[in-house]
Amino acid sequence: MAHFQKRWHNSKYLLLLFLPALIYYLLFKYVPMFGILISFKNYNTFKGVWASDWVGLKYYSLFFHSPDFLKLLKNTVLLGVTKVIFGFPAPIILALMLNEVRRAVLKRFVQSISYLPHFISNVVVVSMMFLFLSPTSGLINNVIEWLGYDSINFMQNQHYFRAIYILSEIWQHVGWETIIYLAALSAIDPQLYEAARVDGANRKHQLLHITLPGIRPAIIILFILNIGHVLDIGFEKVLLMQNPSIYATADVLSTYVYRTGIQSMNYSYATAIDLFTSIINLIFILTANWISRRTSETSLW
Repeated sequence: MAHFQKRWHNSKYLLLLFLPALIYYLLFKYVPMFGILISFKNYNTFKGVWASDWVGLKYYSLFFHSPDFLKLLKNTVLLGVTKVIFGFPAPIILALMLNEVRRAVLKRFVQSISYLPHFISNVVVVSMMFLFLSPTSGLINNVIEWLGYDSINFMQNQHYFRAIYILSEIWQHVGWETIIYLAALSAIDPQLYEAARVDGANRKHQLLHITLPGIRPAIIILFILNIGHVLDIGFEKVLLMQNPSIYATADVLSTYVYRTGIQSMNYSYATAIDLFTSIINLIFILTANWISRRTSETSLW
């Protein structure tokens, strides 16, 4: 008991700093888990959660047998996997490029410019996309017409949705995600580079044998976390970009949950879909962590 009191006294300020984060996760992450009960009930707002009739896996069965199931799953997986394939390496490449810049002023300028889009609201970003891609007055279509081609209505064409979404995500978040890799790069011992240069190693060899191995733990951890969000597509931006003409490729699980749960007030059905998505994400992250633990010394746990 005395040992516990001593540790509490020595750590009280650190625990006080941790308290707001603890309260946030308790109120907004753990307490709402109680709501998954309604996915197993025919939820009625007047009866409440406990008094609503128990229906078991009825809504899960309805979703799995729905004609929209395969389309929604395909769209979500394709968008999530494409985002990982193209979006995950982008901050690594930018961090490696910035690491090679020797002029401090230029390096800080590029960092500041690349960070700024992260703080722009998704509403503003999507509005900018509509302006730049407008078929009548958009800058992109003006260039296309100047080259002698017909203008393209990008935002109404289902074939361009994934490319536009991924490119906008990379532009918006690449600078912010670079911070972690730059921090990992700064932790590499400079004497390793000096020893490598003495041994005749060029920049390519230094990159392959010092830089990349030095940031490999950070890469693996962030890759595992990204895998865990494959089905967790950014709801807000997709919803803002959506319109009925591109539902074939733009309708994903999160937007479908919004339409069925909020707009149609079918809360039990929407909760069942959302819980299914969370379980799949959990399976992905557990699998990725297990593979990482088996093949390397780095893992989340």
